[in-house]
Amino acid sequence: MAKNATAHLDTLLQHTGIAQFDPSTGSAPVALPSMRTSTVRFQNLDVLDRAQAGKAKGERSVTYGRVGMDTHAALEEVFCELEGAERAFLASSGMGAITLALLGVLNAGDHVLIADCAYGPVRYLDKTVLTRMNIGVSYCRAIVSELEAQRRPNTRVLYIESPGSLLFEMLDIPALADYARKHNLILIADNTWGSGYVYRPLDLGADISVVAGTKYVGGHSDLMLGAVMAKDPAIVKRINDTHYAMGYSVSADDAWLAIRGARTLPIRMRQSAENALKVCDFLAGRSEVARIYHPALPSDPGHAIWQRDCTGSNGMLSVELKLNPSAARRFVDSLTLFGIGFSWGGFESLVQLVDHGALQPHGYWQRSDNAIVRLHIGLESPDDLTADIAQALDKARA
Repeated sequence: MAKNATAHLDTLLQHTGIAQFDPSTGSAPVALPSMRTSTVRFQNLDVLDRAQAGKAKGERSVTYGRVGMDTHAALEEVFCELEGAERAFLASSGMGAITLALLGVLNAGDHVLIADCAYGPVRYLDKTVLTRMNIGVSYCRAIVSELEAQRRPNTRVLYIESPGSLLFEMLDIPALADYARKHNLILIADNTWGSGYVYRPLDLGADISVVAGTKYVGGHSDLMLGAVMAKDPAIVKRINDTHYAMGYSVSADDAWLAIRGARTLPIRMRQSAENALKVCDFLAGRSEVARIYHPALPSDPGHAIWQRDCTGSNGMLSVELKLNPSAARRFVDSLTLFGIGFSWGGFESLVQLVDHGALQPHGYWQRSDNAIVRLHIGLESPDDLTADIAQALDKARA
């Protein structure tokens, strides 16, 4: 079936990156095979010359297997459809994609503003790599007044994650994009939460979108993958050059798994989002709950931005519990349907006890003795999940 440019994203995800018909047999498999290779052969030197010329111009032109062939190109096309991008570049993890995006546009001596709600390991990248490269970093809440107080003459990049990691603070990307354009900054947005399906930062004004395909795109907790997407030709060229120079490579089998995951992304994300709201409704009736952090909830401070900028939600939420540290640990350990882990976006439900040291106190969150627990609500029955939470809360209070 030929793709229709006006088709819904649900339809495009079923018809993007599929196997082409064999010109001699007129047949094709439904799923594109995993094409593994290290060496690429060329029919003659003229063909090789054309490939090298295309690569020199920044085109996706394969001369060696590191860039990947048909399977990788198909997944890149899937990410472009999800994010509304012109080009997508694959990395071996979400953190690898963040590193590629930052190093692709920063030079030694530059300064970057980072939203204080961004993914925690970005601070480790700053501490171990960016500092060594004489790249300055400042962290603050991603609102214009606080950004302006931290901006320097050599600030080149504004890096955000929306919603923020751990507490899911919705950021006003259109306002931040206007601010970035005014000061000639490149706006990079970590869009793993929305993964292009329910949230598209490039359409809202961001210059670069980063996604950990490990999460909802893969969807089955069995692969590591990242992707960097952009529209602007100059930015695409910088990322392309950096991607090639740094030797980024992704297994063809992982690319194949991610394509397979993208086919069911719509129904998985919608179901997780529906289940999460049911869990939120249950939690709202428990006396142990002080606050629920989930932008699709009408009571959430970021709900209006979520309504304006997103087309849906997912299974992520955090809950502030009136429990002391030992009771909070007893709650987490008493859960039977939630695995204790740091990832999310798969079919399974997960729990993480949040370290208060990873949170930044300001107008969105005030430090207290209450425990913060992050939950990923998977595809299990929400009735079973709420029953599990209820028995764990009862044990925590005992």
